[in-house]
Amino acid sequence: MAVTKMEHVGIKVDKLERSLQFYQEVIGLTLQGIIGEPEDGLRLAFLSFPGQTSVEVELIERVFEGLPQEGRVSHTAFTVDNIDEEHSRLAGLRIPALTGISTLANGSRYFFFDGPDGEKLEFFQSTRN
Repeated sequence: MAVTKMEHVGIKVDKLERSLQFYQEVIGLTLQGIIGEPEDGLRLAFLSFPGQTSVEVELIERVFEGLPQEGRVSHTAFTVDNIDEEHSRLAGLRIPALTGISTLANGSRYFFFDGPDGEKLEFFQSTRN
């Protein structure tokens, strides 16, 4: 198996700038980068603790219709060293809700699938490392 670490935890936010300020000033995280522009309809911000970038918090700004106050943690992501091999392996295991592989604007690639209780999981191969 080639899962190498916990990648990030994705948190749905209403206003990215407000959440960035909170996670930087209150929690003490450092901004690693933002993907997307305000007019794109989806923006992602990645933050980590200073000097420790092995696990990140991903803030996800998108319109989420009818989102309750609970349930804002979107998914848990794990770094993989070969996204294509891992996708094929999970497809062979018939893992539920397996999506296709998608690519972010920076070239990082990912896919989602469900855990045994319906929790949303992601395998992620970053171009930032």
